[in-house]
Amino acid sequence: MLQIWGLVLFYGLLTQSSAQLEAIPVHPPNVLNSPGSLTQPDLLSGLLGGLTNGLHKANVLGILQNLPILDTLKSVGGSSGGLIGGLLPKLTSIIPGLQDLISINVTNPVLLELGLEQSPDGHRLFVTIPLGMVLELKTFLTGELLKLDVKLNIIVEVIAVRDKDGKIHLVIGDCKHDPGSLKITLLEGVAPSLLQELINTVTKTLIEQLPHLIQKEICPLLNEILGNLDVTLIHDVAELLIHGLTLHLKL
Repeated sequence: MLQIWGLVLFYGLLTQSSAQLEAIPVHPPNVLNSPGSLTQPDLLSGLLGGLTNGLHKANVLGILQNLPILDTLKSVGGSSGGLIGGLLPKLTSIIPGLQDLISINVTNPVLLELGLEQSPDGHRLFVTIPLGMVLELKTFLTGELLKLDVKLNIIVEVIAVRDKDGKIHLVIGDCKHDPGSLKITLLEGVAPSLLQELINTVTKTLIEQLPHLIQKEICPLLNEILGNLDVTLIHDVAELLIHGLTLHLKL
């Protein structure tokens, strides 16, 4: 009889110890376990949706449509007279009056669906902002209209930081273009042989300069957009990142 009571006491202590162990969190607190909190897909889609809406409210499409591309092309080359200024003397020696040789307009600017990736350490998110536009390049000499389709991704780093008061915030880290994402495709038109050198040089300079121009215009918007998002959403995403929890990014 004594042995039976000993076994009962042993299993009772074991059950009590197991209950105590289960009550002790073995991982950092997960904000998604709190009552009324959003699920991970809700949080992540909310973050991307908020950033998308914020970009539209900041008139990102209007910014793309009014990019000073021609001014940038004219200024490239410094003291040599810039890209266009450097080439025009060669052309004007053949045909006078080509000082106003081309115009460049941006049409059909688009903001495509944003993407999301988590850093290996779990403490940062990388938001991909895919942008597109059509460049209409007109040569006044022949009236030819060339249409170039442009695609480019801006990559934005989102970091969780803790301030001196212990509060957690989301901030924008690096914001830059993805060089491998730039694609410039001729949609329509054929450059006349007389202007082929100019067109080739314009395209080459666009590849070199356009990503930096877009980055310069878009990146300053992001911190303000992030600061205007729902406070609870920002807090919950920041809590996940500050603890380095793995996020399920299939939204």
